[in-house]
Amino acid sequence: MALKEEISSVLNEQQVLMLGLLKNPLPEADFQQMRNLAVKLLASKLDVIIEDWEDKKNITEETYDQLSKGHFRSKGK
Repeated sequence: MALKEEISSVLNEQQVLMLGLLKNPLPEADFQQMRNLAVKLLASKLDVIIEDWEDKKNITEETYDQLSKGHFRSKGK
């Protein structure tokens, strides 16, 4: 029981629930599908964060285009 309490104090409720769902091993195909879905979810959240940052900083496609045409190397001696 002490281990369960220790885990609960380190992990949040959602993490503990996810571990409960994964208590029994899944078939590899099911595990890969869950993993892919988690990656897609996190990627979509990252897209929203980046778009918000670009809007706040007024970063456009032209900004990226200009950066891609420049370089950051120092000039030779």
